[in-house]
Amino acid sequence: MRLPVSFYARPALTVARELLGTHLVFEQGGRRRVGRIVETEAYVGGHDLACHASKGRTPRTEVLFGPPGRAYVYLIYGMYHCFNVVTDQEGVGSAVLVRAVEPVEGLPGDVRTDGPGRLCRALGLTLAHNRWDLQDAALHLTRGEPVPEARVERGPRIGVDYAGEWALEPYRLWIRGSQHVSRPPVRRRRERP
Repeated sequence: MRLPVSFYARPALTVARELLGTHLVFEQGGRRRVGRIVETEAYVGGHDLACHASKGRTPRTEVLFGPPGRAYVYLIYGMYHCFNVVTDQEGVGSAVLVRAVEPVEGLPGDVRTDGPGRLCRALGLTLAHNRWDLQDAALHLTRGEPVPEARVERGPRIGVDYAGEWALEPYRLWIRGSQHVSRPPVRRRRERP
């Protein structure tokens, strides 16, 4: 059963948590690929300096401002696609980046899906899927097995150091113990007195 639009029409941090354990489904050319989401990052709106919406409405970011339940796919470093789901109410400009999935169906066992670029390559998601309605038969998300709170880890987002204090917000969420998480948590060494 597809996740309804009402699932996405909530704050990004709530959606980021609830996406853990759901299934990302993409069907194309008679081939079905499914991954269980094990890692997400929330981007909470225009005031979040790590969020693309902080630059305002542009042709690239327009999709972030709604409606919720759309795909936001963009290219980084000129070669890696990143898949996001648009969240919250129209006009807010927030989304959740899907950082990693665990292969469930239609993906070879040795394919790497630990990172936004790798998961898009494995599933076949490109800029052509930007703005797609996630109620579409070809690209959608479905419920999976719920992840207990005790198995959810939180930490700073990855690759957003330019965002100052916003880079330190614990808006990256992942399932503890998953071998498919893009990056293990950084354990900071304590300073000696």
